[in-house]
Amino acid sequence: MYQNQTFITMKPKKLALCLCSFFLIINTLQAQTPMPMQPDRKIIEVTGTAEMEIIPDEIYFSISLKEYFQDEKNQKNRVSIDVLEKQLVTAITEAGIKKEDLSIGSMGGYKNWFGRKKPQLFLENKQYVLKLSNLYKLDNIMSRIDERGIEYANISRTEHSKIREFKKEIKTKALQAAKEKATYLLEGINEKLGEALEIREIEDGSYYPQPQMMMVRASNMKMEADAMPAPESNIDIQKIKISYKMQAVFKIK
Repeated sequence: MYQNQTFITMKPKKLALCLCSFFLIINTLQAQTPMPMQPDRKIIEVTGTAEMEIIPDEIYFSISLKEYFQDEKNQKNRVSIDVLEKQLVTAITEAGIKKEDLSIGSMGGYKNWFGRKKPQLFLENKQYVLKLSNLYKLDNIMSRIDERGIEYANISRTEHSKIREFKKEIKTKALQAAKEKATYLLEGINEKLGEALEIREIEDGSYYPQPQMMMVRASNMKMEADAMPAPESNIDIQKIKISYKMQAVFKIK
């Protein structure tokens, strides 16, 4: 009975030892078998560039209006922000711009000191964002607002309604430029271009014009009572430049 129990206990150990020996022999044979040689892959790697300049068709113009006293010395006859806002809305409507293109950016308030006299009232100011397709009518719009109620005005940003489509187009042209470059380089050594193996976008070199501040002073905006309306500006805004580089790896046939 004692011998049978010993035989059963040792049998799994012998089986495990045999399996280990078997796998060791297989691994040894595989290590000794030479692997087939991989043929060298012939490739060419090139970079293509494309760019485009477009005139923005969405110009976001910031205007800050502020309340003020007509009689600053005595702090009387306050011109409210509602009056100034009405002037702005009327000006853009008469210029043929939709009211929906005007929105409130922010609002706040301040107290003006005149000499040593402590200000008694809290004056309100509001910042508006006006969406324009061009700047041609801006002069007329600004000239119709009470000049003393304009704190500042500036171009906050520019965009184009089809910027995504333009970026796709430029990327495609950059990739086509890379393929064209690879083709004529290989023709110089009597080789032919094969399929694309890898494509990488290197960088987005898009350039947007920096916001332009236009500080509005009374001397700049003042118009005589009998003067004609300000002429429309004929100066185009700075263009948006889109530039892309695409890197491609092609197989050489």
